[in-house]
Amino acid sequence: MSAVVEWLPVLAALLGAGVLAGILAGLLGVGGGIVIVPVLFLVFQSLGISPSSAMLIATSTSLLTIVPTSIASARAHHARGNIDLDLFRAWLPPMVAGVVLGSITASRVNGLLLTGVFGAVALAIALNNLFRPNAPPLREGLPAQPWQWLIAAVIGGISVMMGIGGGTLGVTAMTAFNVVAHRAVGTSALFGLVIALPGALLMLVLPETPADAPVGTVGAVNLPGFLAIVPMTMLFAPLGVKIGGRLSGVALKRIFSVFLLVVGGRMLWQLAGPVLGPLLSQGG
Repeated sequence: MSAVVEWLPVLAALLGAGVLAGILAGLLGVGGGIVIVPVLFLVFQSLGISPSSAMLIATSTSLLTIVPTSIASARAHHARGNIDLDLFRAWLPPMVAGVVLGSITASRVNGLLLTGVFGAVALAIALNNLFRPNAPPLREGLPAQPWQWLIAAVIGGISVMMGIGGGTLGVTAMTAFNVVAHRAVGTSALFGLVIALPGALLMLVLPETPADAPVGTVGAVNLPGFLAIVPMTMLFAPLGVKIGGRLSGVALKRIFSVFLLVVGGRMLWQLAGPVLGPLLSQGG
C-alpha cells in the first residue's frame, strides 16, 4: 500500500503532463515533447535515476507519446485545411534522414549532451519569443530547395535528440520564411509524426537500456510512462485546436516562453555541475 501511495504523485505528474502536452500540441502545433521531456526528466530523477539516464529515457519515451498526439492533432488540422501537403512532401525525405542521424547520435552519446541540447534550444526559443515577438520574417518566401532540405534535416535531427515533435522548431522555421501561421502549425503537426514514429522505433532498439532505468524500460523507452501520458494527450489535443481557432495565442505564447526559459535554464544549471566540476577541481 505504501508503494502505491509513493507512486501517486508520480502518476499525477505524468497525467498532468499529458493534459498540458495535448492542449499545447493542438494549440501551437508542438508534439508535446517540449512539456513531457522536462516533466519526465524530473520524475525519473525523483525515483533515484541518474540525470544522464533520466534525460535519455525522457527524450526517448517522449517520442513514443508524440506519435498518437501528432496523429490526433494532424487530423484535426487537416479537417480545417491547415496542412501544406506540397511543403510536407518536399521536406519529408531530408527530415527523415535527419531523424535517423539524430537517433543514432542520441543512442551513442552521454545523456548529459541531450540535456545541454534541450536546455540551449529551449532558452533560444524562449528568448526569441519574448524579445522578438513581432520580428519580421527573414524573407518573404521559402529559400531555394537545397536550403529547404538542410532546414528540414536539422529540424528532424535536433527534434529527435530533444524528444520533441516538429512544432517547436518547425513553426519557428516556417514562420521565419513568411508561411502563414495556421498552415505552419498544421503542417508541423504532421511533421511531428514523421519525427516521432521512426525516432521512437529506433530508440526502442538502438540504445542499451541504462542499468538504473525504471521498470518497464525497453531500449531507452519507458512503456509505463508512455501508457500514463498518451491517453491524456489524445483526449486534449483536439481541445487545443479548438482553442487556437477561437482565441489569440499571444498571452499563452508568452507564458509558454517563460516556461521554456525556466526549464531550459534549470537544465543548463544542472548540467553545469557535472561539466564544470571536474574542470574547476583540476584548476584548483
